[in-house]
Amino acid sequence: MELLNKILSHIDWKLLLTTSLRIVLVLAIAWIALIMLHKVLERLERRLIRKSVDSAEPPTESAKRAETLVRLIRQALHIALWLTVVLILLRELGMDIAPLLASAGVVGLAIGFGAQNLVRDFISGFFFILENQIRVGDVAVINGTGGLVEQINFRTIVLRDLSGVVHTFPNGTVTTLANLTRDWSAYVFNIGVAYKEDTDRVIVIMNQVGAELLADPEYGSAMLEEPEIFGVDRLADSAVIIKGRIRTKPSRQWAVGREYLRRIKAAFDREQIEIPFPHSTIYFGDKELSPEMKLLKAFHQEDNGQASP
Repeated sequence: MELLNKILSHIDWKLLLTTSLRIVLVLAIAWIALIMLHKVLERLERRLIRKSVDSAEPPTESAKRAETLVRLIRQALHIALWLTVVLILLRELGMDIAPLLASAGVVGLAIGFGAQNLVRDFISGFFFILENQIRVGDVAVINGTGGLVEQINFRTIVLRDLSGVVHTFPNGTVTTLANLTRDWSAYVFNIGVAYKEDTDRVIVIMNQVGAELLADPEYGSAMLEEPEIFGVDRLADSAVIIKGRIRTKPSRQWAVGREYLRRIKAAFDREQIEIPFPHSTIYFGDKELSPEMKLLKAFHQEDNGQASP
């Protein structure tokens, strides 16, 4: 009892009360900051989902993207908040936190040098998701490799090409990214017709086929407007090239484009418009031919509708 009284007599009750009040105040401020942080992040998540839905992104994908971003931000802010609280409490308890800060700086620098590629991948992945540059289900070309986007993570992007091969790209190594299905897509076509054809008549027929395709219930629902016929684009060696474009909903351009070309072929056959194909001409020379070459020449002339000599 006497020992306890002696210990209690050496306690600075005023300092203890002041320190306790400061600790309680710091914890109360941290708790209030945590509540405010959660409310702000909830509003941010709702805003991100609403913005994604307005841009015609599927609700499931928009919710997943917003949840991923908010979760990462929440974890980072929680770590920063509680680390700050712990350092303040240690200082209130009389500990010198300067060596701790110096050690943390050295350790952080060492980790940064050792894992700089990993950090670069995470930072790049965060901005890929934040800026919504690509989404799961998009068709994209990354570093020259095209395919369907199957996964978007904070460290990697996973593509599957037309052959079924899966390509994994660390986010920090992505130097070029082309999204083929962002907001809307387009099918660009180059159709060649023979030089003898009237290009104005050909364009009229192509516009008619486009209008019929737009009126089709199956394919018209995927199109944004009638096909745009730009006109004569090039005078090639054996054909006049007419260029055009079909604007469609995302990822629907290939199906619509194939159907348009199928209908163009049928319309050209019906209107007897020639689509050029490679021709070969055999020259036999001016000298006297052998009997075998004369026979071959006769067969060749018959195939071309010419009378034999």
